[in-house]
Amino acid sequence: MRLLLVEDERRLAHALRRGLTGDGFVVEVAGDGVTGLELARHGDFDAVVLDVMLPRLSGFEVVQALRSEENWVPVLMLSARAGERDQADGLDYGADDYLTKPFSYVVLLARLRALLRRSPQARPAVLTAGDVRLDPSTRQVTVDGVAVALTPREFGLLEYLLRRPGRVVTKIELLDHVWDAPDDVNPNAVEVYVGYLRRKLGRRLVETVRGAGYRLET
Repeated sequence: MRLLLVEDERRLAHALRRGLTGDGFVVEVAGDGVTGLELARHGDFDAVVLDVMLPRLSGFEVVQALRSEENWVPVLMLSARAGERDQADGLDYGADDYLTKPFSYVVLLARLRALLRRSPQARPAVLTAGDVRLDPSTRQVTVDGVAVALTPREFGLLEYLLRRPGRVVTKIELLDHVWDAPDDVNPNAVEVYVGYLRRKLGRRLVETVRGAGYRLET
């Protein structure tokens, strides 16, 4: 499942991303409302976790804009404001659920899973490249019909590449979107994990584009 987290408190965003990634989600983070809105419009996410108090555009404005465009991605709003009026406003603007800070991560995870279960949105399609198939909903990867066990990091790396077929993706981009704390990771870690994928899925699957990054062979 792919989640968009729109949160400007960096510590909280980092903690949530780490927890959600550990629970099997692929998480993209935006730090302001304008960036969050653009990503939600075009990013094919299964759900959005959206803070209310954001730079540039508020969470209310983001969800209102999405609904006005008939974008029905499930939205769970987060707010430090506990008043009933604020909660009512969030739901009136089109949010599907509302959680007040501070909150328990366990409760957020349960709310998010409940939201995804009842969402009318179609679940992600199976992603393929050659004889490699990845099902985001079951987190199963097969090669020519045979199941292959991947670590969460390997799975996240493969899913990110599969969603960008034929495109050159840099090491920095992969670190930013697949690793929890990219600033603390040596970029060579990407090369190591690409090597793991090649050993498990076939050496020709991921092409190295010298001086640029990696490209998935379609």
